[in-house]
Order: sequence, then structure tokens, then C-alpha cells
Amino acid sequence: MKTADLTQDVVTSRDGTEIAYYKTGSGPAVVVLHGSMESARSHTLLAEALAEDFTVYLPDRRGRGRSGPHRPDHSVRTEVEDLEAVLTAAQAERAFGVSAGGAVVLEAARTVPGLKKVALYEPAIVADGAPHRAWLTRFDEEIARGDLAAGMVTSMFGFEMAPPFLKVMPRGLLRWMTEKMMAKEERQADAAAITMRQLAPTIHAEGTIVAELAGTFDNFRTVDADVLLMGGSKGLRGLEPGRATLEKVLPHCRRIEFDGYDHGSSSDPGGVNPNGSPEAVRRIAAEVKSFFKQS
Repeated sequence: MKTADLTQDVVTSRDGTEIAYYKTGSGPAVVVLHGSMESARSHTLLAEALAEDFTVYLPDRRGRGRSGPHRPDHSVRTEVEDLEAVLTAAQAERAFGVSAGGAVVLEAARTVPGLKKVALYEPAIVADGAPHRAWLTRFDEEIARGDLAAGMVTSMFGFEMAPPFLKVMPRGLLRWMTEKMMAKEERQADAAAITMRQLAPTIHAEGTIVAELAGTFDNFRTVDADVLLMGGSKGLRGLEPGRATLEKVLPHCRRIEFDGYDHGSSSDPGGVNPNGSPEAVRRIAAEVKSFFKQS
């Protein structure tokens, strides 16, 4: 989707922070909330597919684009209030969320009146938050000294995103490879792009979200909204047990597992999603569109 096809605006969250969003399409409103190491523009292909039938809102979560910064007391509640501000402005009854964004959308479905349908792709809800609190300490130290590449390596292992072959590689080599990857992306990125280097500091908030919502599965028994729960057979292994549990506790849930799809399959290819596929995005979008069009 061309940038010209997207209009921009901002809303103000409850604590006074501005949350920027892109908008495209026509019809009933759908809010798309991106995941970790992503921004609003990470789902332009999905938005393009949905825009034939819906007005799609793509907010930049805090720390990205024109949205305001994280505050020291940032929490899941903060994220829900940011999303609620966009939902209210859009008069939206439908939302789609990915990874940590999916966890926020599901928490909003539990606590914010008016959401009738939510679609989730690999929501980042796990049984135990202790491992995430542990790696965040090291991550914060690395970010504080400006070693963003090391911090990204730490978060990759913390979120259990590292494939097996990377686990046996020396950490120094992984840090060097990550730095080279970020530099290459910066050389190739257009002026409006939000790069991995810019996104790296936002990972702290993602870790705190995962840790805070860990083990809260029973809370979602009260969700009235219809839920489309999706994931991929090659997605993050640590998130699959959570989907299995959510499928049991959510009162109105349909689950789809896409064979061969990974954690980034709903997002645009590029950056931290080099294996992304437009075909995968279109297939996921077709399921989401069909679900959102159901009465």
C-alpha cells in the first residue's frame, strides 16, 4: 500500500499522551494493533486487504512514529487505554492484534465495553512471567549503555524467538550479526521507515506486558466478544500452549492454526520479518475479513 493511500491523525490517551494512527478504506471500523519490533506500517498489506470492506485504523503504539513515549509506570492498563482512545475515535467494535498487541486487544475485550469481535494472531500470553522479568534486567543494562544489538540478542532469547541453530552460536557473533543487520536495514530504508534500531528500546515495554499478563488465563472467561484465535505451526513455541488454554477458557472462540506459518506471517515482509509472505498475509486477511463480516 502506498503511503498516499493512508491518512494520519492522532488521539489523546487517558494520561495525556498522543497516540498517532494511519487510516484507510471505508465501511465499519477495524483497529489493527501491531506486535513487538513493529509499527503501524508493519500491517499495510493486511490493511489493504481489509480496506475493501472496512475502515482500517493502524495505531503506532507508544515509542513509535508520532506517538508519545513510554512512561516509567507503563503497564498493560496503559496499553489498553491507548487502544481504547483509538477505538472510541473510530467507533470501532472490531479489533485485530498481533503478539503483544494481541494480548492487549484481548485484555481490552475483557475490560473495555463495546468490542464485539476480536481477531488475534499468536497473542503473547504465557503461563509463567518469571523468565521475562529475569531477562529484562540484562536487556535494560545493555540498552542503557547504548548496546542495542546486544539488547536485541537478549530479547530474542528471552522471547524464545531464536531458532535452534542460533542457540549454539557465540553470543558475541550474534551481536555482530545483529549490528550488521540493523546497519543494512538503515541503508535500505526509506525516510519514513521506523527501523529496528529505533524500535529496540520499545522491547522493554513488550517484556513487561508479557510478564504482567502471564498466568491470567482464567480472567478471560468473562470475555463476551467473539474471538478468532490464530497461530502458525512454525510460530513461537512458547505461545502455543497459551493458545490451547485460551481456546478452552474463552466463551466464544474459533481457533485456526496455519500450516507452515510463523510468528510474523500476518505482517509485511522486511526488517525483522525477512521470511514474511504477501500470500500468507492475504490468507490471514481473508479469514479475518470473513470473521469480521459475520453478524
